[in-house]
Amino acid sequence: MCVARRIRHVDGLSAWWDSMELWLAQLWFPLQFLIVIAVVLPVCALAAWVIDRVVGLVASRFGSARRARERPEPPS
Repeated sequence: MCVARRIRHVDGLSAWWDSMELWLAQLWFPLQFLIVIAVVLPVCALAAWVIDRVVGLVASRFGSARRARERPEPPS
């Protein structure tokens, strides 16, 4: 029963995606370009920000010990 419900949800999502794709493909090209840029640009910017934060957190967690080992001791 649960599997059948999931399949219906996937079928519904697939039908929605197909209708949106058909609608976008039938638009005038400059409008297609503007709509795609209006959607893709924010998504890519958000993905870049998230990747930057994750890499920064990982680098700060693992990078400080390595820098401490590589740092030369000041002369006495």
